Amino acid sequence: MSMSRKFLLALGYTALFAPLGTATILFALHLLDIINAWVFPFYYFTICCIASGLSLIAIAPLRSRNQHQTKSGRRMPRRRRLLGIGLVILFLNVNILTFLMSYYFTHLTTSEQPRLGRPKPISTVTPSERGLSYREYNIPVDNSHWLEVWEIPAQTSTTKGTILLFHGNLGTKKQILGAAQSFSTLGFNTILVDFQGVGGSSGNTTTVGMREARDVVTAFSYIKKRLEGNSGENAPVILYGFSMGSAAILRAISVYGIEPDGIILDLPFVTLSRAIKNRLRYRKMLATPLTELLIFWASIQHGLNGFSHNPVIFAKDVNCPTLVIHGKKDKWVSVDEIEVLVQNISAPKILVKAPKMGHQQLVNANRQLWDSSLQEFLSIL
Repeated sequence: MSMSRKFLLALGYTALFAPLGTATILFALHLLDIINAWVFPFYYFTICCIASGLSLIAIAPLRSRNQHQTKSGRRMPRRRRLLGIGLVILFLNVNILTFLMSYYFTHLTTSEQPRLGRPKPISTVTPSERGLSYREYNIPVDNSHWLEVWEIPAQTSTTKGTILLFHGNLGTKKQILGAAQSFSTLGFNTILVDFQGVGGSSGNTTTVGMREARDVVTAFSYIKKRLEGNSGENAPVILYGFSMGSAAILRAISVYGIEPDGIILDLPFVTLSRAIKNRLRYRKMLATPLTELLIFWASIQHGLNGFSHNPVIFAKDVNCPTLVIHGKKDKWVSVDEIEVLVQNISAPKILVKAPKMGHQQLVNANRQLWDSSLQEFLSIL
C-alpha cells in the first residue's frame, strides 16, 4: 500500500473515530467542571466528521491507482501527490472552518451559558425612559417558547390602528423604539416584538429572517385574534420591519400567507446570498465560494434552506399598500437591487430613497423625510 493511500485512509478513519474521542474528552472536562459539555454542537460535529471520513476513505483507492502510473506508465511525481493531499486537507479545513463560522454567526449565548456563539443581545432601554407608558407581556409560541413584547398605547384620543414592529439582526425591541414612538404620536397602538433568540424572548438562535418569519406569523395572528374579540374593532393592522425584520415580514406573507393591511419595509435585503456576499466583499474577503459554504452549513444546522430565502421573490406575493425605505449610501444593498424588489410588488407602493443615509433607520437619520413618507403611505391605506 502506497504512502499516499495510507495517509488518506489514516485521515479518513481518524475523522470517523474523532467523535468518540471528542466525546470522551468532553465527558472528562465536564466531570471536572471545566466546561459544560451539553452545549457543544456534538450532533453537527459528528455529521461533519463522518462525511469527511467517508470521503477520504472513498478517494484513497483512486489516489493509489493514479500515483502508480500516469499515461506514460511511470510513477506519479511526488510533487503531484503532495499537491493532491494538500488539496484534500484544504477542502477539509475550509469546510470545518465555515461549519464553525456558520454556527458562531447563528447561535447566541449568555454569560451563564458559555458556548460557541455571539453574545445574546438584551434591551437596556425601556419605553418609560422616553416618557412612554407601556405594558410588557409574552406571546406564547408553544408550551416552552415565547415572544416578549412591549405594547405602547396611542398618544391620541382616538386610535387609528395597530402597528407591529420587528427589529433587525442581533437587535432587540429597543432598536425600533424610535419608530414606535413616532407611530404612537400619530395615533397608533404599537407592539414591539423580540424575535426568538434575542432580548426577553426564548431561544438562542438567529436565522436572518427565515425562522423569524414564523414569529411574525405568531405575533400577527395573536394580535388579530385579540382585536377581533373586541366588538366593533375594525382598525388596520400594519407591520413594520427593519432590515432582517423586513425580510421576515415578506417571507411570512409569501410562505405563510398572512394578510396585513399594510407593511413598511425599512432597509430590506433582496436575497440572503447577496446580503452575505456584499458584506464579505466589503471586508475584502473571498465572497465565492465562502458565501455558498456558509449558507450550506447554516442550512444543515437549522434544518432550513437558506438558498431559497429571497425577499425579492417573496415581494411578488404582497397584496397590501407598501412603503419601502432605502438609503442611497447603504453598503449592504444597492439602489438597483431595491428597485427590482419594489417592481415585484403589484400592490400600491411607495419607494423612498434617502440620499445621505446608509444602513440605518430613517426615523433616526432624517426625521423630516420620515414624517413626510409616513403621511404619504397613510394616504394610500
